[in-house]
Amino acid sequence: MTENPQRTARPLRVLAAMSGGVDSAVAAARAVEAGHDVTGVHLALSANPQSFRTGARGCCTIEDSRDARRAADVIGIPFYCWDLAERFREDVVEDFISEYEAGRTPNPCLRCNEKIKFAALLDKALALGFDAVCTGHYATVVVNEDGARELHRASDMAKDQSYVLGVLDEKQLAHALFPLGDTVTTKDEIRAEAERRGLAVAKKPDSHDICFIADGDTQGFLAKRLGKAEGDIVDESGTKVGSHDGAYGFTIGQRKGLRIGHPAPDGKPRYVLDISPVNNTVTVGPAEALDVSALTAIRPRWCGSTPAAPGTYTAQLRAHGGETEVFAEVVDGELRVRFTEPVRGVAPGQAIVLYDGTRVVGSATIATTTRATAASV
Repeated sequence: MTENPQRTARPLRVLAAMSGGVDSAVAAARAVEAGHDVTGVHLALSANPQSFRTGARGCCTIEDSRDARRAADVIGIPFYCWDLAERFREDVVEDFISEYEAGRTPNPCLRCNEKIKFAALLDKALALGFDAVCTGHYATVVVNEDGARELHRASDMAKDQSYVLGVLDEKQLAHALFPLGDTVTTKDEIRAEAERRGLAVAKKPDSHDICFIADGDTQGFLAKRLGKAEGDIVDESGTKVGSHDGAYGFTIGQRKGLRIGHPAPDGKPRYVLDISPVNNTVTVGPAEALDVSALTAIRPRWCGSTPAAPGTYTAQLRAHGGETEVFAEVVDGELRVRFTEPVRGVAPGQAIVLYDGTRVVGSATIATTTRATAASV
C-alpha cells in the first residue's frame, strides 16, 4: 500500500519553483489548494537575462520572471527571485560545453534538475525551513508503508517527465512535490485550468530547446566558445568523404548537416557513427551501423536502494523516447546493460534511465556502447 505525498494531511511549507510557464503556475496553485503554505520563487539563471531566449520559448528571461510574479500574485502567495546564475553556469552550461568538446552528447535539462532545482535550490529551501520543493514536472512520488519514497511515471504517459528526474535520490524525493503528475489531464486541460484560475500564462507557449542558447543554434553556440577546428569526415574504412569546422558540432545518429560532397556507394543516407576529439575526426556510415547491443554507464544515481542483483528492466534513452527491454547489473560501481533487441543511435553522454514497471529505478550516464556489428566505441 502506498500514499501520495502530494495529498498528505499535514500542511507543508513548500517552495514552488515558478519558471513563468503554465505548468509550474498550476502546480503552485494546486499546492495551495492542497492546504500547503506555499512561497513562489523564480530562478535567475543568467547573469544577463537578455542574453537568453526572448519571447515565450525559454524559461529564464526577464519576461518569464515577470510572468511568474504575476501568477504568484493571482494565486496569492509570496514571491521571490533567487540568483543562481553562477551555479547554473558552472554546473550546467560549462558541463554542456565540456561534454560536447569531449565528443559526448549531454542533457542539460537533466543536469539542471540534478544540480540546480534539487540540489542548490533544495538545499537553500531546507536551510530556510521549507519542507519541500514543488515543480511543474509530470511525475509521481509515492511513499511505501516503510516510509521509503519511490519515483513513478506520470499518470499520463504522453506528458511523463520522469526521465529527466531519474537523477534524484531518495533523500531528494523526500522533499519533492509534483502536483501535476498524478492526474490524467491533457495539456489543453491544464491550460483550461490555468484560465479558470485567472492565470495569464494559460495561453503561453511551452518552452523548447535549450534555454541558454538564445537562437537555438547549438553548433553556433559551441563554435563561439570552442573556436573553429577543421577536421575530416571519414567513412568506416577511413576514407575522407568531407570536412567539418569542429567535431563538437556533431552527435551520434545525426544525419543532417554533414556536408558530404558525394553519396555513399549504395546511395543510402549516411549518419554520424563516431566522434573522435583526439584526432578531430567524425566517422559516418549506414543506419544499420548505429545498432547498439550493449552499453556501460557511469555515475549511477538510484531512486532508492542500489539493485542487489542483476535483473530485467525497461530502459529509456531519450527524454521523449520509448522504452526498451534490457538486462542490467551493477559491476564495480558501473551499470552494465544488454539490450534484448538492438537499439539505434545511442550516444555517450546521454542518460539511460531504468524502470521497473512505472517505478524509476535509477539513472546513469552512458560511457561506452557496443555496436551490434562492431566492437565497443
